[in-house]
Amino acid sequence: MRLRIGWLYARTMNIYGDRGNVLALVERCRRRGIAAEVVELGVGDPLEPGRYDLFFWGGGQDREQIAAAHDLRGAKGEALRAEVERGVPILAVCGGYQLLGHFYRPHDGPELPGLGIFDAWTVAGERRMIGNVVVDSPAFGELVGFENHSGRTYLGPGTEPLGFVRIGHGNNGEDGTEGCRYRNAIGTYLHGPVLPKNPQLADFLVAAALRLRGWEGELPPLDDELAAVAHAEAVARARDQERAQRRRWFRRP
Repeated sequence: MRLRIGWLYARTMNIYGDRGNVLALVERCRRRGIAAEVVELGVGDPLEPGRYDLFFWGGGQDREQIAAAHDLRGAKGEALRAEVERGVPILAVCGGYQLLGHFYRPHDGPELPGLGIFDAWTVAGERRMIGNVVVDSPAFGELVGFENHSGRTYLGPGTEPLGFVRIGHGNNGEDGTEGCRYRNAIGTYLHGPVLPKNPQLADFLVAAALRLRGWEGELPPLDDELAAVAHAEAVARARDQERAQRRRWFRRP
């Protein structure tokens, strides 16, 4: 079995360890005897329908998001939309997540149109939300990661979040949601990267990609002892961070 991963804007939207998500997908495929080819898709590169089994899109600054938003107008954006509707899985983190919604409104400059794959929209806030995050996900259990964003993302009525924040800010620091799901598309603010510490999320993406090729069944389990250690350490750091924030709050005059 062979999978082709389309890495959207690999050279420009790749911050806070996002590259590690692609490495994790390739390695988990390799350990199961699945060949994984990674194709970088930058500004100006065409997106051929039916060529890719899985997409990844990382985070970036406003400048990079502007370039991506312009690049996705027209045929390329329509092709990505159609691929998601076909069931092709995609993991989009931070800036990529924001542009899968209806729009991103930055502090300065015009509103950036999104693809509208998620019924969601993002508005830049005055304060950055930074720190370790622990999320309870109905589909994937406990998820951990690191957030660093000023954008506030809001989900439309009936839109399914990836999960609900136990520690951290999540989508907007107000409604307790984190991320978004639609078909096999996942958007999240979890950097770190997210997949090495949450292998169940990586395996969901790989399994969804394989099913498009006619595969049925369950993925063979892997030895995830190191992933479990990293996950537990991330939870411990999030708890320490939360306790430190509470102490600072109570010490305020």
